Amino acid sequence: MARAERENIRVVLLDIEGTTTPIDFVYKALFPYASQNVESFLAERFTRPDIRAAVRELKAEHTKDVAADLAAPAWPDDSNHELRACVAYLRWLMARDSKCTPLKWLQGQIWQRGFESGELNGEVFDDVPRAFARWKQQGREIAIYSSGSVLAQKLLFGTVRLGDLALSISAYFDTEVGAKAAAESYTRIATSMRRSPREFLFVSDAEKEVLAAQAAGMCVALCDRHKTNVLTPAAAQLKSFETITSFDEILPETNIAA
Repeated sequence: MARAERENIRVVLLDIEGTTTPIDFVYKALFPYASQNVESFLAERFTRPDIRAAVRELKAEHTKDVAADLAAPAWPDDSNHELRACVAYLRWLMARDSKCTPLKWLQGQIWQRGFESGELNGEVFDDVPRAFARWKQQGREIAIYSSGSVLAQKLLFGTVRLGDLALSISAYFDTEVGAKAAAESYTRIATSMRRSPREFLFVSDAEKEVLAAQAAGMCVALCDRHKTNVLTPAAAQLKSFETITSFDEILPETNIAA
């Protein structure tokens, strides 16, 4: 990234899984907690209007999955078995790491109980808190864009043992703004924050997301903490973005242009 580009960056937009937060925390703590608690959570709240709305959205997703021959578990029309069918489908979606919005919303609701009870605490890499402090001192904003719900994002960053990192974050975005591999999603984020895409640096461990943000006009960096990413031929040919292994490498001392 050229110095002029670095100086013009006003917002550092971050992915979570594999970027700010270890993948193991997501797959070995958050996902199992949601799967284990989904049945009791829904049983206690199944008549709530917001839960009913989410269930209707899930039923619509189930219909699409069945039409696509994805072997989703059965969801009979019998209302007496609706809760059991919904739970089975949710666990199936979780096992597939689905990014569908009603699933992510429900996961966030379930995790809220875990974070508030102290059963769960947010986890980030050691370089994240000091990077947040550095970027804030430089006068830059920090924003998050994840497939997890906005609620889940706030809970994660707000319960980190090293301190409440949510205090440093200006904006959160989830799949309500669009798919992370779609360039228009990043355009919407820039519009929402009333900034030009060129004022953003987007950081993610997913190549397709980095390329989508770049196509929208953002500066980008691929986060490869364990040096395991192998670029696709298309990305290797472009290679117009930098690869970092630590947040210590991102805008270490650069001031914002006047």
